[in-house]
Amino acid sequence: MDQQTEQDKLESIATPGVLDKYQNAGKIANVVLEKVITKLKPEADIASICAFGDSEINGELQKVYNKKGIEKGLAFPTTISVNQICGHYSPLKSESSQLAKGDVAKIELGVHIDGYIAIAAHTVVVGEDQVEGQKADVILAAYESVQALFRSIKPGVTNTALTKIIQQIADDHKVSPLEGVLSHEVKRHFIDGNKVIINRETQEQRVDEEEIQVNDVFVLDVYITTGDGKTKESDVRTTVYKRALDRQYQLKTKHGRAFMQEVYDKYPSLCFSLRAFEDEITAKLAVQECAKHELLNPYPVLISPNSFVAQFTITVAVLANSTLQVSGLKLDETKFKPAHDLNDPALKELLKLPMDKESQKKRQLEQKQKA
Repeated sequence: MDQQTEQDKLESIATPGVLDKYQNAGKIANVVLEKVITKLKPEADIASICAFGDSEINGELQKVYNKKGIEKGLAFPTTISVNQICGHYSPLKSESSQLAKGDVAKIELGVHIDGYIAIAAHTVVVGEDQVEGQKADVILAAYESVQALFRSIKPGVTNTALTKIIQQIADDHKVSPLEGVLSHEVKRHFIDGNKVIINRETQEQRVDEEEIQVNDVFVLDVYITTGDGKTKESDVRTTVYKRALDRQYQLKTKHGRAFMQEVYDKYPSLCFSLRAFEDEITAKLAVQECAKHELLNPYPVLISPNSFVAQFTITVAVLANSTLQVSGLKLDETKFKPAHDLNDPALKELLKLPMDKESQKKRQLEQKQKA
């Protein structure tokens, strides 16, 4: 999939069958995410769990949409990032690390069916049923933020208004939204569409104001840290990449060409991990050559120094009269005792709103009658 076709541009969740593909991808993402969470135990090997997640996605995909010509696969490889590591940690087997009791672990993964993408991420504390203090604050702030965005995103709402909600919730919990994070609109085969919601606005980092529209599909991606919100690149190897669709170059080495051919065949437009390649050494060499000629877009491993980082990600579809959650898991908030509670009365009421389709339609009808 070298370029977005005219058909891709025209197709939306209003096109018959498209929303079903998003929803089925979302169901698989949720099923696998729940399975991966059960593996997060002290001394468990992260690379092995990531490989398990990817394998489970492929296994679940074999059960659906087996009509010829429908591509299916990972939209984002399984990553498990702990504590100050913000995301994208999907290590090679030879460079893996183990989980420890008390780690704040963020699991992210993504599925696509026929190019229609569902991403989900969840945060847990390894080996602890009850979570208190800073860890509880940062996790609840991230979860409440993504839930508030879900309840607020609708036609006519601006992306900048949604960013303010994240900041308000983080402020109440005395934590910080992470800088440099964007929630992207997704389109067929495209994980990073042009319309975005920035996680935190600063003088240096801001986006153009845009309105949410009917039939938009967004991956709402919220990161919160106990640190100051700034990130820096770690010295951990980057393993997650996406093909640069606008770049072409004939590589000189045999292993480089073989590597890129496998990328074209298996991951033509979406993200992958070097873990997926059988020969680690060849993959490491090939990716250096590809990076030199800008054939791949890297997803580096960033850290928020000396902090705990929490992440929750859900995929939503914006309909005319309601917003549908396509992927993402619920958090049992009764297991968390934060040092600082959410105080804003309007946000507390917002988070109580039921989000089934009928309740949303009823609220919208009441608002129209008032107007």
